[in-house]
Amino acid sequence: MSRLVLVDLDDTLIDRRDAVTAWATDFSADRRLPPKAAKTLAEALRERARPETFEALRAQLGLAEPPEELWDIYRVGMASKVACSSATLVRLDLLRAAGWSVGVLTNGAVDIQRAKLTTARILDHVDAVCISEEAGARKPEPEVFRTAAARCGFALPADAWMVGDNPMTDIAGASAAGLRTVWVSAGSTWATPGLVPDHISPTVMEAVDFLLGRPESTR
Repeated sequence: MSRLVLVDLDDTLIDRRDAVTAWATDFSADRRLPPKAAKTLAEALRERARPETFEALRAQLGLAEPPEELWDIYRVGMASKVACSSATLVRLDLLRAAGWSVGVLTNGAVDIQRAKLTTARILDHVDAVCISEEAGARKPEPEVFRTAAARCGFALPADAWMVGDNPMTDIAGASAAGLRTVWVSAGSTWATPGLVPDHISPTVMEAVDFLLGRPESTR
């Protein structure tokens, strides 16, 4: 029986938080911006970065480039800062060898998410990718989970799981769409009342190990 797992990208397969901080530090140093500029950049980009984000940052920090050029600089720079560990890539391959279909489901703009997926060498280890901008829906909307599943050849409900770090977009969204869930805690404690993931793992590698150890479901 074929099974499906959708995996989040940012702060699940790759460490986006540290990459944002590293990019902001380098960008500020290259342009000799004031000491607080790196923190301002990182805070503005940490939760959700879009081309429009650089309109306000350009005025706030006195940047010369137009917002579109700043976005391109950020896209290329961020892609250079991310990585997916070899151990994680091996585990994705093990899932597929064990009969799982593996998809990446991520919110974000297509250009930057594709760049990160390419640099992190993830594309060769998954069956499909679904990015919110091209899908026309964002996690936690149920429609984007259905779209991601369809790209892997599944119609929900199915024997399907979502692995991610965000309690609302990944866990609550997937649960509402009928998937079972693994929360990647990264050392945090679950603190979302009224919602419980099906499993909690400290890392994405341990989340995959959990799935690999599960018997096939009749669901």
